[in-house]
Amino acid sequence: MGTGILTIAPDALAKNWQALDGMSDRRVETTAVVKADGYGLGAGIVAQRLMREGVGIFFVAATEEGMALRKAIGDTADIRILSGHMAGDTDMLRDFNLTPMLNSVDQINRHFATLPNHAFGVQLDSGMNRLGLEPVEWDSVKIDTLTRGPVLLMSHLACADDPENPLNAQQLACFRDMTDGLDVPRSLAATGGILLGSDYHFDLVRPGVGLYGGAPFVDATPVVHLSLPVIQTRDVQPGEYVGYGNGWQAQTPAKIATLAAGYADGLIRAMGGNATQVYAGATPCEVLGRVSMDMLTVDVTHLDEVPESLDILCAHQTVDDLADKAGTIGYEILTSLGARYTRRILGE
Repeated sequence: MGTGILTIAPDALAKNWQALDGMSDRRVETTAVVKADGYGLGAGIVAQRLMREGVGIFFVAATEEGMALRKAIGDTADIRILSGHMAGDTDMLRDFNLTPMLNSVDQINRHFATLPNHAFGVQLDSGMNRLGLEPVEWDSVKIDTLTRGPVLLMSHLACADDPENPLNAQQLACFRDMTDGLDVPRSLAATGGILLGSDYHFDLVRPGVGLYGGAPFVDATPVVHLSLPVIQTRDVQPGEYVGYGNGWQAQTPAKIATLAAGYADGLIRAMGGNATQVYAGATPCEVLGRVSMDMLTVDVTHLDEVPESLDILCAHQTVDDLADKAGTIGYEILTSLGARYTRRILGE
C-alpha cells in the first residue's frame, strides 16, 4: 500500500511566527511552543527553522520532549518544560540543560533540593485550574522562590480563543495581582493571548498553534499539505453499499475511490459521514461512510479522470476546516498525523 505525502513548509511557519511577533512591542520576546513533536510536524525541523528567525526560547510539554529537542538543535537555545520538574526528571534536566516551569510547592521543593543552582521558572494558576500554583500557595513560597532567581513567571489563559469571554480579563487581573512589582520576566499569552492585545503580552509571548496554521490565528499561512494515494476505483450500482456497517448506499451509479489512509494515520473516525471532502485540484470529492483504520472511500463520480492522489489538507481545506467537520479542533488533527506518511520538507 502506498503512503500519503505530508508536505511541510518551514518557511510558511516562519512567516506565521513573523506575523505573530509583529503584533507585540519590540521589548516583548516572541518564543515558540514545539510540544507534541512540533504539533506533529517534527520539533527539530520547526525549531531549526525558527532559530533562523532569532528564536532563542522553546517550550515543550515534557522533559523527554526537551531531551529529544536538545539532541536535534544543539546547546544554544533555551528549552523550557511546561510540566515542570517531575519525579525522575532530575538527571535529564541537568544533563540536557533544560529549564522546568515549576507547577506546585512539591515541585519547587524537589527542584531546590536536587538542583539548587539550576535554572527554573514558575507557573501560576490564574484561573484555568489545570497547572500552576494558586494565589495562596504562591504567597507561601514567593519570598524564598524569588531569592533563587526564577527566569520566568507564567500562566495560561483558558478562553483566549473567545475574545469576549470575561474569564480573560479575570485571569489577567489575577496574574497581575500575583506578579505586579516583582522583578521577574512574565508571560501570559500563547497564540490567542497575543491576539487579545498588548495588555496580555507582558515580557514574553509563547505562540503555539498559530505557528502551524491553526485557529484562532485566522490569517495564518497554511503550513501542511496532505495528499492521499488512490489504491483502487470501482463502479457501484444503485442499492449497493460501501464500507463498514453499510455506512453509505448508492442511490445512482457511482464511481468510488479507495484511499490509503485512515484513523491510524490521524484521519480520525469521526470524519466519516460528516460532509468531509478531499480535493482533486480545486474540485471537492465527498468522503463516504466510515473512516477505517487504513482506508477511506471517496465519491469520484463527477471527475473526468481520477488522479493518482487526492488532497485532504490543502489550500481549499485547512486543518481547522477538517477539524470542524470531525467535531474537533485543529490541534487534534495536527498532532494526530501519523508516522506512515512520507514527509516532504520544502526547501530541503
